[in-house]
Amino acid sequence: MTTAKNNALARIASAIEYFSEWSGRAVSWLTLALVLLVSYDVTMRYLFQEGSVALQELEWHIFALIFLLGAAYTLKHDEHVRVDLIYHARWMSERRRAWVDLFGTLFFLLPFCMLIIYSSWPFVENAYLLNEHSPDPGGLPHRYLIKLMIPLCFVLLALQGVAIIIRTAQKIAAHRNAPGTEKASQEKAH
Repeated sequence: MTTAKNNALARIASAIEYFSEWSGRAVSWLTLALVLLVSYDVTMRYLFQEGSVALQELEWHIFALIFLLGAAYTLKHDEHVRVDLIYHARWMSERRRAWVDLFGTLFFLLPFCMLIIYSSWPFVENAYLLNEHSPDPGGLPHRYLIKLMIPLCFVLLALQGVAIIIRTAQKIAAHRNAPGTEKASQEKAH
């Protein structure tokens, strides 16, 4: 029964990680689009004295999409900002790191994600109901679309957090059930 449960959880974690990987790779193409868009905008502005407010706002929106939608991918690959002073210290074993990841994800990442999702939803809803658009002449309409990316990003981040919880809990359990672990801990006690 436990093995079947572990396999089911591992499949869930794999599905989440696959989605995070796919979304991160898809969003990475936006970087190329942003470079091309900025190059075009700069060329038009400085060589032909033709600027566009909508183009500049689109650049900001694409940058926001890269940052927001790439967060789960970054977390999956453990490339986010972390204070490595303690986490990568010599006395931190893989098991201790797993406990830090489990604790941090359960008590910091997931509650923070839920807080942002909960508090950003009225922000998106108001933008939709008011049909908010750019205050600048020639700016982009439908501001709610970019604002919708805030809760979406944190949903993706929370999902990746669930995958981390599953993986780290399995890592901790595997260490606990490893041959010789009980015997070694019993010998320490005596």
